[in-house]
Amino acid sequence: MRLRRKPGVAEALKQYEGLVVAACTGGGWQREFGRTAPLHVELGVGKGTFISELAAREPGINFVGIEAQPEVIFQAAKRVIARGVPNVRLLHFDANGITEIFSSGEVGRLYINFCDPWPKKRHAKRRLTSGLFLTRYRGVMAPGGELFFKTDNAELFAFSLEEFAKAGLEVRNVSFDLPADAAGNIMTEYETRFRSLGVKINRCEVVFP
Repeated sequence: MRLRRKPGVAEALKQYEGLVVAACTGGGWQREFGRTAPLHVELGVGKGTFISELAAREPGINFVGIEAQPEVIFQAAKRVIARGVPNVRLLHFDANGITEIFSSGEVGRLYINFCDPWPKKRHAKRRLTSGLFLTRYRGVMAPGGELFFKTDNAELFAFSLEEFAKAGLEVRNVSFDLPADAAGNIMTEYETRFRSLGVKINRCEVVFP
């Protein structure tokens, strides 16, 4: 779902300078964070609940949240500031260009939570778990890098498992009904809503060789 563009958002984001950053060139994220640490990336940050909680739990990891909608970035920035986590950067950017902002081997883990399912067959290549995107991810992932994927959409999940297999990726810890209290689970805004409606949550972990 696309949010209605709100006037003044770009100006409002300026108050979060240092948290909301311009795209780094590939290989520049260690300098951006001012330290050497593993880099994990969330594609589509929502209101920032997931990435801010994850960063609090794992202070030794540098986290980058990518989001195409500035209105969403603004909400996420407020959440990150409120959580007080210094190891997060947010980037207004389209995931199609992921190879432009990360270098080969730079990303240790990707998180994709409740992405747009693009249900029409002609839009399959736009799905963030399509073979096209998996090729892009492979270009920036460290050897043995991981993709953690979670969705409420059973059709998208089935499609994704097929795409992972076609790409020769190892899939592990597959769940078609993830318990809310599963070890390490952090619920996003969408997950909380879906669970309240009785919707089952699908999740898996994918390893890039």
